[in-house]
Amino acid sequence: MIELRTALTIAGSDSGGGAGIEADLKTFSAFGVHGLVAITSVTAQNTMGVSAIHDIPPEVVREQIEAVACDIGVDAAKTGMLSNSGIIRAVSKAVKKHGFPLVVDPVMIAKSGAQLLREEAVDALIKHIIPLAKLVTPNRYEAEKLSGIGIESLEDARRAARLIAEELGAEAAIVKGGHMGLSEAVDVLYHDGRFREYRAPFVEGCTHGTGCSFSAAITANLAKGYSLEEAVGIAKEFITTGIKYGARIGRGHCPVNQNAWIEIPAERWRVLSELRNVVAGLDGVRPGVFLYALPALYARSRDDVAVLTGRGTVEFGAPESAAALLEVMKTYPELRSAAELEYSEELIERARNMGFTVLEHDLREEKTPDLICGKSSLLILGRDPAEVLEKVRRLEPESSQE
Repeated sequence: MIELRTALTIAGSDSGGGAGIEADLKTFSAFGVHGLVAITSVTAQNTMGVSAIHDIPPEVVREQIEAVACDIGVDAAKTGMLSNSGIIRAVSKAVKKHGFPLVVDPVMIAKSGAQLLREEAVDALIKHIIPLAKLVTPNRYEAEKLSGIGIESLEDARRAARLIAEELGAEAAIVKGGHMGLSEAVDVLYHDGRFREYRAPFVEGCTHGTGCSFSAAITANLAKGYSLEEAVGIAKEFITTGIKYGARIGRGHCPVNQNAWIEIPAERWRVLSELRNVVAGLDGVRPGVFLYALPALYARSRDDVAVLTGRGTVEFGAPESAAALLEVMKTYPELRSAAELEYSEELIERARNMGFTVLEHDLREEKTPDLICGKSSLLILGRDPAEVLEKVRRLEPESSQE
C-alpha cells in the first residue's frame, strides 16, 4: 500500500477561507499531503477583518491532536492562531507526548489588524511552544515581539533569528522580509549556527494568508521528507506564486491562491494537449496562427499562450497576435482560443450572414464576439480550439474544404 504523508495544522478557522486552517489545508493538498486539523478558535472573518472570535476549550484542542496522532499519525505539524495561554499549554503537552516535528507560525495580529494572540499569552508561547519548534516563522513585527530587537535591516533580522533559536530554544528561526521595505522579499533563516537567505522579487497580488500558507508549505514538505533548507526553498517559490496569482475576491485583503501551484502546470499540459488534438481536424484548413491561452487568471503574457505552428508543433510563447487574444480575454475571459486569418471583406460578410457576432472596434458589446477585425487580419474566437476550428471550417469557402 502506498503511504500517504500527513500534516497537522493546529490553528484557528477563517470563515473567509483566506487564512488559518482553511489556507493550511489547501496548501497541504497542493503538495499531495493529507491534512489533519486541531481547531483552536473559530473566527467570523472575511477580507475586511475579524468581527468575532470564539476560542475552543483547551481540553478539546488537546483531544483533537490526540485523536489524529494516536490513529492516523502525524509526519509534521504546524501551529497558527493559539489565542490564549490555556490553549498553548494544552498544545505543548500534546506535542511533547507525540514528538512530531513542529513549525511554529507565531500568529499575533491578523492582516486586518485584529489581535489573534492575547497579550498574556505571549510569554506562554515563548515558554511552552517555541522550545518545541523545529522552525519558527515570524514576520518582522512578530520577530520584534519575540526577540525584543527593532528590525530595520537584514542585519537586525539575522540578530533576531539567532536570538529566537539560541536563546528561546527553537531549532531554527526564519524572519520573513515582506515588511522590511527592501527591494526584494528576503527571508533570513538561522539554522545549525549558519544563516541562509531566501530571495524573491516583490510581486503585485494578494497577501491575505501568506504567513499561514508559507508555514504550511514548509510543514508539508518536511512531512514528505525534505530537509529544512529544502522545505523552506520550496515554500518560498510556492508563496511567491500564490501571491502573484491571488484570488481577487472580497473588498479587502484578497487571499493567496494556493491552487496556483498545481493548477498552472496542469493547465499548461491541458492547453498543449487540446491544441494538439485539433491538428487532425485542420485537413484542408490552414489558419495563419492557431492560439490557446491559459485560463484568464494565469494568462499574463504571450508566454502563457500556446501556438500551433505551421510545422504542426505546439509550444508556449505565441507571436505578436497573441496580444490581441489577451486583450480580448480582459473583457471576455472565457474566449481563450483564436485562429488568425488573412483580412477579407468577403469573409466578414459571410460571417455576418451566418449570424456570427463581428466586432471591429469596441470590445464592450453585449454579445460575445465570434470574430474581431484587425487592420490586416481577422481573429476567430472561441472557448477552446475545437470551437474555433468549427467556426473556421464554417467560414471557409466550400472550394477550400474539398
